[in-house]
Amino acid sequence: MVHRERHRSERIGWLRAAVLGANDGIVSTASLVVGVAAADAARQNVLIAGVAGLVAGALSMAAGEYVSVSSQADTEQADLARERHELATQPQGEEDELVGIYERRGLDSDLARTVARRLMARGALAAHARDELGLTEELAARPLQAALASAATFAVGAGVPVLTIMLAPAGALVTAASSAA
Repeated sequence: MVHRERHRSERIGWLRAAVLGANDGIVSTASLVVGVAAADAARQNVLIAGVAGLVAGALSMAAGEYVSVSSQADTEQADLARERHELATQPQGEEDELVGIYERRGLDSDLARTVARRLMARGALAAHARDELGLTEELAARPLQAALASAATFAVGAGVPVLTIMLAPAGALVTAASSAA
């Protein structure tokens, strides 16, 4: 039987980056254009500042998100390497570890041992990754995906105050940009 149910948690990696990117795009770009507009700059100069903030912010968010999520991915890989080593050098201890995990989840000792043995026979590293480390393929760190989501949504968010400056009456740039945030 194929499991067709899709959970939202599968999107959490890029969704978190997207929400933060959009929020930062709106707030930081609106703040930038308000500051420039408050200096009594011409609309063209306010727009240039806004577009420059959009581009710089999107690149900065992408780089920051990539580095952040890469460090998470590196940590996950280090943990998996450690588990591989432990499985190769201490297989009984690793089985006992899973048994303990399953007992704490409510299985009796014999059933916990049976489950641990069967899961380890089908993929010991996968069983330990999931049940000991809490790592799953769906929730694995994906640096490039997070970076792209953050950059794209920052640009979309930053587009709100930039568009507001383009459409606002000349005498109301500060008020319009402030309300865009």
